Formats: sequence, structure tokens, C-alpha cells
Amino acid sequence: MPARQCDLQQVVNSFEFPALNSAVLNVSYLKILKGANAGKFIPLDSDRVVFGRHPSCHIVLEDGAVSRQHAQIIETHGSFYIEDLRSRNGTQLKDKDILHAALLQNGDVIRVCEYEYSFHDLSSGEIPEETELLKESSRQNRSGSSVYKKPDAKTQDVGEDSNDRSSIISRIDVRSGSGVRLSVKPEAKLRAILEIGRALSRVLNVDEVLPSILEALFQLYPQADQGFVLLTEPGREKPVLRAHKNRRPDDDSMSISQTIVNQAMRTGEALLSRDATEDSRFVSSESLAGLRIRSMMCAPLVTQSGERLGVIQVTTFDLRSHFTENDLDLLVNVATQCTLAIENATLHQSMMQQHDMQRELEFAMQVQLGFLPNKRPQLPDYEFSDYYEAAQHVGGDYYDYVELPDGRVAICVADVAGKGVPAALLMARLYSAVRYHLLTKPTVAAAMSGLNAEIATSGLGHRFITCALTVIDPKEHHLTLVSAGHLPPVRRNLSGEVTLVEGDDMGLPLGIIPDQEFVQTVIPIEPGDTWVLYTDGVTEAMTLERELYGTKRLTKFIADGPLEVDALVKGIVDDVAAFAGGSAQSDDLCMVAFQRIP
Repeated sequence: MPARQCDLQQVVNSFEFPALNSAVLNVSYLKILKGANAGKFIPLDSDRVVFGRHPSCHIVLEDGAVSRQHAQIIETHGSFYIEDLRSRNGTQLKDKDILHAALLQNGDVIRVCEYEYSFHDLSSGEIPEETELLKESSRQNRSGSSVYKKPDAKTQDVGEDSNDRSSIISRIDVRSGSGVRLSVKPEAKLRAILEIGRALSRVLNVDEVLPSILEALFQLYPQADQGFVLLTEPGREKPVLRAHKNRRPDDDSMSISQTIVNQAMRTGEALLSRDATEDSRFVSSESLAGLRIRSMMCAPLVTQSGERLGVIQVTTFDLRSHFTENDLDLLVNVATQCTLAIENATLHQSMMQQHDMQRELEFAMQVQLGFLPNKRPQLPDYEFSDYYEAAQHVGGDYYDYVELPDGRVAICVADVAGKGVPAALLMARLYSAVRYHLLTKPTVAAAMSGLNAEIATSGLGHRFITCALTVIDPKEHHLTLVSAGHLPPVRRNLSGEVTLVEGDDMGLPLGIIPDQEFVQTVIPIEPGDTWVLYTDGVTEAMTLERELYGTKRLTKFIADGPLEVDALVKGIVDDVAAFAGGSAQSDDLCMVAFQRIP
């Protein structure tokens, strides 16, 4: 669980605070200078530590000014680097904005909005005294496998019969939790609890839990000849054999009475059959002789919500050593513990799978951020700014700067239909395709036409992309615009007048018509002109009442907003966030803005 700076009680519940000394602290660390838990220390015991508002971050800062993934510290070859993850309000190192990954040195001060930390490298020999270290109290064991292997046993199945006569002499309703009789010997009940408790305390994997339980049952019931556990599986009508045990090591057969199993599963009652050969429902079965069953106990595995997970059954072939009601009481206790163990093991495996998926998504986010430009163009008389934030870990919005050989600079802003991993994969395809067509085609319109033909014939399915290509000529001071169904850019002139630039002919989104030809528009860029390109994550941001932010509100903010282009972009992002209030970000958000300096 990540340390939440704004909630000290959660931190206390989730972390232990040993005294900080050289024996405990053998890694570099951060000291919290400003914020909740000031004076505490955070060990940098991972090769990547992420600051942000999202719960998946290592250090969670629940502040509206903090981006979901705001910044990260990366360790490589013994050195630590701080990097801003394209956050809305930036990250500062020694009071300066971080533009690229910066090497951390002992004593450096990092500021994330209203939070401040100092970096300490233990190679300097500095060990703080009489303070506390924030350290995770435990980590999940990830060695368990989620692959279930079915035992290779020879199973004999006896079908059901409509005759109600049977040798079932006792029933216990497992669902009520009150079926255990007080007459059960205390030492036998204690022995069951200790044996099963010992077996279950060492494993967190279902396939390890079940054999351990059967081993303990054979110690509790010396007369047992066979035992098995059946568990339900999605898409299977009957429960599946997941573990079995025979008293004789050379015997791999398994005798299963489906009649008893089905009744236990259906009613939620534990059943005791003293002599199967006298059970009228088995008399007509041709496989009765092969079953060899004389006395049998079957207890269903029922959760507190009433869900049937399966059954656990024990059988003896010797009628002289039949099971008793006291034995059934013990089996009910065992089944209860078995159910809890299976639930815990299943939950553990699910958590591990989610943890693995979380790590993969975090890695995918890093890969996707690597496709986005790490620096802005350096053109005389021009300033640039940009912002990107995916609605999920990864997204389908895309922007890029492409420097052309003749000194012009192309800006591409695109929005892949949908979001998440599928959209992110297509966004990665765009990265190389846009550059290729811009550098090989004679005009911007031809580049868009070539890009459209590639996307439409790529076999990527019916995923459409809106795209705007703009090329700035810094010598002639004009802009060439081609749009493939994308939202029109907003232009603000020096006097504050705002217009939506539609272009001469807005084409359809990429991927619809393979042979579509696009038209380009050339527009002069006057001194003081500010251009804003954006995706619908801006205009379609919603409040909790599902009111849209809209183009009208965007153009009004641009008209009245800051003159400096970087402040304008940050202002739009803040205004969108304030408008949405507590509503979750529903779509990826991307903006690029530039200005010809007056």
C-alpha cells in the first residue's frame, strides 16, 4: 500500500516505523521537509519510485494540483535521477523546473507542488539520528502459480437415482454455522484445529493447500482409505477433481459417488453414509463392486455468502471402521477452515495477477511516454508549450514535433478512437508513420493522404483516428494546415480576438476511405498570434451532472487567458479540472500551443 502524504492515520496503519540507524537504513532515502509526516524518511529501495495522485503511485499525494503520475525517481547503476512525467504544474529541483531527467546529489531539495523532500545518498556517510523511517511492513509473496494442475487419477462416477432410500444417517447444515455438536470430544476437535491450522499456515496457493488438508485428514481418520477434494470451475457443470489421496501408495484409483456429491452441493449439508452397499440408490449401479465404498463422509465447501466452492470427501473400505457422527462433526470444522483457506489462496492469486498487470501497465505507460517528444522546438521568434495526460495508464491521444530538413517544424495532434491499451498500440504505430510520410512526401496534404492509406490498409480493425497536421515556416511566417476530421485549432491574435480555424476542406478521419485525398490551407502567422491544438478530452470533459466543458468555454478562456503560451496551457488544464470538479477524467487529454513572439 503506498504512503499517502495527506493521511497520517493511513500511513500508521500501513507502515512500521523502526528507529533509523545504519543497520536498518542501507539505501538512499528522501526526507519529508514539507507536508504530512514532515521529518519522516522514505527509503528509495526500488529502482523506480513514482509520485502522483493515482492510487497506484508509490507516494500518493491527494492534492488536486498534483497530476495522476506527476514525477518519478529512477535508480540506475547506483545513481538516482528525478524526472517530471509531463505533470500539469511541473516538478522543481533546487527551485528550478525539471525539463529532463536530472541527477540527484546529496541534499538536493525536490518540490512537488506543496510537498518538499530532500534527497540523501548514504555514500556520503550521513546517518540521521533519533528519527523514523517509513518502510513497508510486508510484501506479498509472488512465487505462487495460478495454473491449476488436475491430478491424473482414474475416476469412477456413479450416477443419481430418483429413489430416496439411502444409508445417510446424519446431516449437518454447513450454511448455518451452528451444526457442530457439543458432544464432540474436545481433544479430537483441538487436534483437528491444530493439524489443519498447521497445514494451512504455510501455503498461499490452492494446489498446495488441498494436498496439505488431505494429509491432515488422514492423520485424523486412521480408518480413511481414500480422500478427495472437488472444486467448481467456471463453465463446468460438475465440480472438478483437484486433489486426492489413497492410503496405499500404489493405488491411484479414485471412487467418487456423484449422488452424494450432488446432494451435498445442492443442499449445503454435510452427509454421512454408514454403508454404501445398503444404499438403495447404489444397488442398480454396475460399478458398485468397483467402488469398494463402505462408509463415506462428504462436506460441502460453502462460503459465508452461500456460494458452493466444492466438496471434501473421505471414504473407508472397511465397514468395521465406519465413520461416526463425531467424525462428521470434525469434518465440518475442517471444511470450514478449508473453505477459508481456498478463498484466501484464490484472493492471493488474484491480487498477484492484478499486481503483475499493474506493473505491466506502468511499464506500458513509460514506453508510451517515451514516444512523446522530450523537448520542444527551438525556433527564433516562437515559443511552444504542450500537455498530455491519459485517462487510464495508457491512452490514444498523440502529439509530436517533427523538424523537417528545410528548417520548418511540423506539429501533429491526433486522437485514436477509444482509450486504454488498444488505442495506445495504434498511437505507437502513428509515431513512426507520421514521421515517415512527413519526411518522404512533397506536401503536407500528400503526407496526410499517405498516412490515411497506411492506416486504412494496416489490418488494425475499425479504429478511426482524427488528426491535425500543421507545418510552421519560420522564415515566411506562415502555417500549413491539413485536418482529418480533427477539432479545429483556436487562433488568438494580438488584440485578443479568437477564431476557430476550419481550413479550406476538412477531410474524414484516418482509416475510413483508403484513397481519400486531403487539401491543405496556408495561413499567415502574425506577430502575437497564439495557436492552440487540442483533442476532445478538453472540450468533452464533464461535471458530475454530465455537463460538457465545450468549445465555447474553451475559446472564452483563451480570449481572456494569460498572454504567455505556457501559462495559457496550464490555465486551460486547471480550468478543465475545476469545471469537472470531482468527476473522473473520462478521456485522454492532449494540447499543443505555440506563439509568434510580438
